[in-house]
Amino acid sequence: MRFDRKASRKAWFEAKKFIPGGVNSPVRALQGIGETPLFIDHAKDVRLFDIDGNCFTDFCLSWGVFILGHNHPAVVEAVHAAVDRGSGYGAPTVYETRLAQLVNQHIPSMEKVRFVNSGTEAVMSALRVARAYTHRDVIVKFDGCYHGHADQLLVSAGSGVATLGKSSSAGVPGGFIASTISIPFNDFEAVERLFRSQGGRIAAVIVEPVPANMGVIFPLTGFLSFLREITIRYGSLLIFDEMITGFRLSAGGAQHVFRIVPDMTIIGRIVGGGFPSAAFGGRAKIMDMLAPEGDVYQSGTLSGNSVAMCAGIATLQKLSEGGFYYELEARMSSFMLILRKSLRNRDITLNRAGSMFSLFFGVKSVRSFQDAKKTDREQFARFFRHMLAHNFYISPSPFEANFLSIKHDIDEMSRFVDAVASFH
Repeated sequence: MRFDRKASRKAWFEAKKFIPGGVNSPVRALQGIGETPLFIDHAKDVRLFDIDGNCFTDFCLSWGVFILGHNHPAVVEAVHAAVDRGSGYGAPTVYETRLAQLVNQHIPSMEKVRFVNSGTEAVMSALRVARAYTHRDVIVKFDGCYHGHADQLLVSAGSGVATLGKSSSAGVPGGFIASTISIPFNDFEAVERLFRSQGGRIAAVIVEPVPANMGVIFPLTGFLSFLREITIRYGSLLIFDEMITGFRLSAGGAQHVFRIVPDMTIIGRIVGGGFPSAAFGGRAKIMDMLAPEGDVYQSGTLSGNSVAMCAGIATLQKLSEGGFYYELEARMSSFMLILRKSLRNRDITLNRAGSMFSLFFGVKSVRSFQDAKKTDREQFARFFRHMLAHNFYISPSPFEANFLSIKHDIDEMSRFVDAVASFH
């Protein structure tokens, strides 16, 4: 299929005059897959409409945000009501407390919560608290896990950093990352060796419990339990970065699925109902390190913005309705069944966790970032263009997950599988 892209290309050339690369987040440029950006006009349910009038069935969902589909009526109504009252106040509202209560009900390990505006901000703040609480400096992360673009975390990162083929970023002094150690995910021995040699210096281990920024990679049996045990043994904190898995794998996130209780948790994306919002939280004793209770300073002029809070409340209320996750799982299971059948005898590996999935090209098994990096990027780029030509929008990186929403139906799933099957 051919579709007109003239308006999007014109908009991109105009944007590049005023915005670096013409985009405000590098992966949107589609540079790594030989395409130019789509400029979106509007969205509804599972469809994106660009400024050329093309319609795409969306399996990216703004990297997992729109689990209810785009423009859900309950969220839209809540947002309109919030805007009518005022877009923000620079002072507390009861909506912050209400959303914090809902978060705690679903994720009990988050005894206290602080809202911020982005995942990067949430992670950066959580690590500051962890260092203050433990009186230690070293942070341990895992190769391919992406925790935002704070200087100290751009070490062997996934997401867009991996697409660019860089392990870090220009402009990051060596001293900023000297206290961050990155080791292979799913490697029990590497974790054990590191703690034996430096356990007394490690403030925290931060991990995506199910990584989705190097493609979806499932933790080996017992790996997360092992991280919980060893951090307790050495007096370090365990931080789950559930920016993607929070309210996606279950109402209680990955920690509910795996029955692991971390010391701190990062959530975002879904919690803001599509608006800029994220949160970090954990045990009350740890969170009370934050000012004005404690000595760890963190602030944000727009943190807890009432519009985002009301969007988040409306979203979590819909997710709390009986049978939501059962229905989502049923749809995803049916989808994966027919997709796996279509991939038989193909040199394509399908990884899936809950309603997230990734396709890896030219590699048989993907259990770590080292495995993921073996994927055939040129083949993925051709695949992305192929799917776009069939009016499907997938995550535009071989190191990102794709997502299902409650609004995807069997017809859309079947057409997606047919498009995959026709790719050669």
